[in-house]
Amino acid sequence: MSKSKEEKEAIDFTETLMDFTAKLNEKSKIKKVIGVVSGKGGVGKSLVTSMLASEMSRRGYQTGIMDADITGPSIPKSFGIKKKAFATEAGMMPVETKGGIKVMSINLLLQQDTDPVVWRGPLVGGTVKQFWTDVVWGDLDYLFIDMPPGTGDVPLTVFQSIQVDGIVIITSPQELVSLIVSKAVKMARTMNIPILGVIENMAYYQCHECGTRHTIFGESHIDTVAKEYGLELLARIPINTEIAEGCDSGNIETIETDYFHRTISKIENRKEPIA
Repeated sequence: MSKSKEEKEAIDFTETLMDFTAKLNEKSKIKKVIGVVSGKGGVGKSLVTSMLASEMSRRGYQTGIMDADITGPSIPKSFGIKKKAFATEAGMMPVETKGGIKVMSINLLLQQDTDPVVWRGPLVGGTVKQFWTDVVWGDLDYLFIDMPPGTGDVPLTVFQSIQVDGIVIITSPQELVSLIVSKAVKMARTMNIPILGVIENMAYYQCHECGTRHTIFGESHIDTVAKEYGLELLARIPINTEIAEGCDSGNIETIETDYFHRTISKIENRKEPIA
């Protein structure tokens, strides 16, 4: 069967990208890599990354997080990490959380957490690539990559350099959701990256006294969008003050919910090892 012009362009594009694949650090072995992406900022992508990694760790999996949001890193704060990463002859050593999750973030290399990273795109992308090639991750069952928002240099670098097993798209209940999800979906599909599904964060607030749900950010459009793009709706996460406080205090690992069970099952069912 003949291929459409769009399919041929996608194939040509991905064949070109294959030349950029980076080799994982020789002291590391990673079974699966999961990217957490969003089309815009402020939707809780880093929060979801932290909670997915924490749940995987609680289930007994060796887990790591690569904080690829170089200009807006927040993963170390979510876990209350104070130590800095350090270099050895084998490579850069990630910092472990209280629960044993291995983390690498640009904030773990800066003197002060508040120091800005004022770099141009190529340098930012190169740093993320080094987090793959130069960091001694050891043996991991899962590595979660917290992507920066949008479809710019860093997501392109990650998809070019790293064999990503699948991505989860994070969004919120706003009118722009269709456009936001569309960009992430089109980029992933153009580059042959499997999409595991979509998570809607800040979907509603549920009153603790009467149980009434309030749609603070407007009515959800996620069911329509998921159907339009053939995506599985993995979760709708409410506004939860306990989660927010756990994140702000650096105790995200102590927060246990049942919001992510479907997402975790989807990730666990990805059989193929990638590195």
